[in-house]
Amino acid sequence: MSILLSIETATPTCSVALHSDGVLLGKITIEKGYSHSSILNKAIENLLQLAGVTYKELSAVAVSKGPGSYTGLRIGTSTAKGLCYALDIPLISIETLKAMAKGIVNINNYLLCPMLDARRMEVYTSVFSPDLEVVSPIAPMILDQNSFSEFLNQQEVIFFGDGSNKFNQVVDNKNAYFINNVQPDAEIIGALAHEKYQHRSFENIAYFEPFYLKEFRATKPKSML
Repeated sequence: MSILLSIETATPTCSVALHSDGVLLGKITIEKGYSHSSILNKAIENLLQLAGVTYKELSAVAVSKGPGSYTGLRIGTSTAKGLCYALDIPLISIETLKAMAKGIVNINNYLLCPMLDARRMEVYTSVFSPDLEVVSPIAPMILDQNSFSEFLNQQEVIFFGDGSNKFNQVVDNKNAYFINNVQPDAEIIGALAHEKYQHRSFENIAYFEPFYLKEFRATKPKSML
């Protein structure tokens, strides 16, 4: 039997989930903006208690590896790596956008386009087939009315995620469809992680880093300039 703890901190919504042999035991979702550092460890502790699972029973820890918030990804990764080191268990990473696409169920003949907000008119995005094959690789994109025209002029595309509202405001194409309130979810991270666990597809804990997609650039507050 394998028990996997999954951590999702790529966006303002933080979630943790437990799976036993791919079956969901429990999940906690917290929407408090980017306060992951103050709530993540307590959420994990509470989830384990609710499920009647001890830390020593964990078989692996899975983490959403990005793209997403630099700070959120860093906190999730450091927490996951710390647990893996302390418990001597493997680390599994899951692409955030792929997990979002997997969360869209019972969709046939539509391309899937998850979008994460990257400020202004920019998003982190990728395009997947219904069976989660990559059609367009992960990239940052500045949106305009012509974005994704190479796909939209040929077939229907479903857009979702906290960056998709930006595109909904500028696109005018009958093949563009939008689903609201779709966000990265530790439950889906855990489902994908179970597949990787079965194939022993683990990360090197010492060298693993989140997929930030763009370099982090610190800026001074205006009051300091």
